[in-house]
Amino acid sequence: MTQKKQEFVKEITSMDEDFAQWYTDIVLKAELSDYAPVKGAMIIRPYGYAIWENIVKWQDTKFKETGHKAAYFPLLIPEHLLQVEVDHFEGFAPEVLWVTHNGDNELPERLFVRPTSETIICPMFSKWIKSYRDLPFLMYQWNSVVRWEKTTRPFLRTSEFLWHEGHTVHADEADTDRECLMILEQYREFVEEHMAIPLKLGVKTEQEKFAGALRTYTIEAMMRDGKALQAGTSHNLGQHFTKMFDIKFLDRDGKHKFAWTSSWATTTRLIGAMVMVHGDNRGLVVPPRIAPIQVVIVPVASNKAGVLETARELNERLKSQFKVELDDDTNKSPGYKFNEWEMKGIPIRIEMGPRDIEKNQVTVFRRDTCEKSVVSMENLENDLKDILEDIQKNLFERASKFRDEKTWTVSTYDELKETFEEKTGYAYAMLCDDPACEEKIKDETGVSTRCMPFDKVDLGYNKCIVCGKETDRMLIMGKSY
Repeated sequence: MTQKKQEFVKEITSMDEDFAQWYTDIVLKAELSDYAPVKGAMIIRPYGYAIWENIVKWQDTKFKETGHKAAYFPLLIPEHLLQVEVDHFEGFAPEVLWVTHNGDNELPERLFVRPTSETIICPMFSKWIKSYRDLPFLMYQWNSVVRWEKTTRPFLRTSEFLWHEGHTVHADEADTDRECLMILEQYREFVEEHMAIPLKLGVKTEQEKFAGALRTYTIEAMMRDGKALQAGTSHNLGQHFTKMFDIKFLDRDGKHKFAWTSSWATTTRLIGAMVMVHGDNRGLVVPPRIAPIQVVIVPVASNKAGVLETARELNERLKSQFKVELDDDTNKSPGYKFNEWEMKGIPIRIEMGPRDIEKNQVTVFRRDTCEKSVVSMENLENDLKDILEDIQKNLFERASKFRDEKTWTVSTYDELKETFEEKTGYAYAMLCDDPACEEKIKDETGVSTRCMPFDKVDLGYNKCIVCGKETDRMLIMGKSY
């Protein structure tokens, strides 16, 4: 390892030494984001935003394919709308930012900056929806929300973050559940197949569900420190909001009925998940299918005749099939460039110098394994496609193996406590539906229930690990972000 490379890598704290600092170092050094001059907020830098754009593009296309239409609602919401649904708002109250003045003039009514949009969207549903012919009403918006968090970390928890929020209206519970589960499957498809992050899908407990929801469905991911991250949610809101905001429709039988609603979202938190699932002590690792740059070309000995010209020709040749970038900056050494692109997690780096050109070949470095191979220029496109697919597959399999190795089964409360005193990861356990049992675990161990998974596992016993009551509820538990 060269001295320059040693110095470059030293700028990242080892994940084994301090995982939280490692994460922050990666986010900053890989130029995903930077701190904003606003408490708890972040600036998403162009490279980080390019990843977000890829997330938005895929999801937005999928939403439209399934009949949803985009809209936009105001950032500011009048206070009187809160009085309609106080219970829902109480969950956000400590984090709400209020607007009280325009210039030196006090506003006649306070406005709050949206932490979520149910309270401004539902009154419009009441106005727009009149008949069963208007249902299902499928809508979403891309926007930012503000939640004035006490403790923040880029992408994972910030005072302002980006997301989409879906809001749909249905005639009955069954159709609402179909919507929620369809969206959850779209989330699974994207996060597993494009971000290469393995998930556990399931239902939240009553204590962990969204305020005002009948049911909350979730996708849960495990980070490299063994902690769980809620990566997306889909909520069957029942008739809670429709009764509060008088959202009724005339049904086929000639009777007016309260509608049912859903809401769902994923956020810029997905970028943080990508960092913590795939990153290593050399920097970021970006899955090829969401990478803004899939292939970077780095000329070696670019001062030699024909090197830059051949690299530029290769760039032109590849850019119709790949997201490719040519690093022809002559002010940086090849070694520095290698480290820089490794830090940014570019899936493939192509190195080419005079000897490579002479032999009609290039050296290919793959970021997931940090291995190099020599590839002929003649069949380069096909080889690059194969390597990119192999990287995508390897990242998912590697993360799945890590998660499975950190998943434990416990049969007693003492075993649960001992497990999380010594280890990190998931614990499978049986737990009854008494809130006191769940609260006891959370208060005494810091472990929360992540979900009741769809792929339920037979643990070989059927009694609650806290109170001993018979139960059929198998849960995934873990410490979380």
